[in-house]
Amino acid sequence: MPTPSAPARAGDPWEMALRQFHGAADHLRLDPGVRELLSRPRREFTVHFPVEMDDGSVRTFTGYRIWHSPALGPTKGGLRYSPEVWINEVRALAMWMTWKCALHRLPYGGAKGGVACDPRALSRAELERLTRRYATEISPLIADGSDIPAPDVGTDAQVMAWFMDTCSMHRGYSVPAVVTGKPVSIGGSAGRAEATGRGVMIAAREAARDCGMRLAGSRVVVQGFGNVGSVAARLMHAEGCRIVGVSDVCGGIYNPRGLVPDAVARHVRETGGVAGFPGADRVSNADLLELPCEVLVPAAIEGQITKDNAPRISARVIVEGANGPTTPDADEILAARGILVVPDILANAGGVIVSYFEWVQDLQSFFWSEEEVNAHLARLLVHSYRGVAALARARRVSLRTGALIVAVERVADALRRRGLYP
Repeated sequence: MPTPSAPARAGDPWEMALRQFHGAADHLRLDPGVRELLSRPRREFTVHFPVEMDDGSVRTFTGYRIWHSPALGPTKGGLRYSPEVWINEVRALAMWMTWKCALHRLPYGGAKGGVACDPRALSRAELERLTRRYATEISPLIADGSDIPAPDVGTDAQVMAWFMDTCSMHRGYSVPAVVTGKPVSIGGSAGRAEATGRGVMIAAREAARDCGMRLAGSRVVVQGFGNVGSVAARLMHAEGCRIVGVSDVCGGIYNPRGLVPDAVARHVRETGGVAGFPGADRVSNADLLELPCEVLVPAAIEGQITKDNAPRISARVIVEGANGPTTPDADEILAARGILVVPDILANAGGVIVSYFEWVQDLQSFFWSEEEVNAHLARLLVHSYRGVAALARARRVSLRTGALIVAVERVADALRRRGLYP
């Protein structure tokens, strides 16, 4: 569970996702039948399954896999291991994945999954047994042409390797394309591990250009120094940014003269967290969001920027590395204050874009270099950003509303053209 230093999530993420969707649907004057269909998940799968622990006891865990909409193709979305996994969170994440894939013209629908557990409290053997049992429980949904999981909070390439191997044992032959985010040695893609953080950096670069602001020299604060946040911090530091604050679940650190992300990462590997990094002041996660900076990257969990703290955010640009970190009420306050928010479905799509590249490579058994992957990622993200920014200016709406208008319209058009069966 979150430590006392971590701000509580605001509200229900599913209600937040629905409010965002209905706002875009209003702009589109969406057909009521299509609106109703897209406001509900297509399929919800809940499983309760036993896992043998190292001491011989048996614990029962609850897991989910939810499809929001397969209108554009097989569903795609991560697997989250966290004590806070619950069905409305998974519903919201699945809906956001639908819009994210549609926005970037990926041939996928949106899905999400997760298990309510604390992976840090499990041994490696327990984590493997949990993953293999969970994979078995949801295997009726999983295939390279129907539903393709990937890593998310609390999971990594090793978890995906166990998941893929379990599916392969069920089939009797190797099925590498059934998941993405795997180790490169078993069909993963070069560049996948850094893809989400790299996309955040690219989005920040485009947003700075939009604002007439030099990214180099800008002060950057990153909430969530995990896979996404640490990579974003390192790449933005390489672009000449000054990383003044970072945090993890136990709190944050601040140095107005700047932090070296690689040094912080070494400290995390040695100690387990950012706290105690030499030469930095300790701050809470709540205070970290309000530090003076030009660019704020919330890369932790949803519901972190709310109507309560939005009036005190000092950043000129917020680039959402996490899914749903900004509530709709906070969005309105930030817009009124002239703070540009690059929304999650635009800013953090690097992971699913390179997951698509990985899936394509697995299906073809033909693999690309990291340079090729990074070049294709940058091309797609820049194209999506500029298209959304142009629409948002034309309609005088926020980037979030602009991105949702594009995405919802594409999914709705697919539904209309496919029609109803039978």
